[in-house]
Amino acid sequence: MKESVYKTYEELPLFLNVEVVAKVLGIAPSSSYELMHEVDFPVLKVGSRMVVPKEKFIQWVEDHTQGGTQ
Repeated sequence: MKESVYKTYEELPLFLNVEVVAKVLGIAPSSSYELMHEVDFPVLKVGSRMVVPKEKFIQWVEDHTQGGTQ
């Protein structure tokens, strides 16, 4: 697994694109792109671009981790 280049949520930009989501989660950009097409992932479409609002991304991570148990 790749290590994230971001160490805190404060370092994240206001809106995350496919590349930033991949870096944060330590996954390949192609996996990030697939994730952004999931129904429950908080994507905002701006024209043909897909971005994720920082606060919605943080909430999604918290909702899907629950201390590593689900």
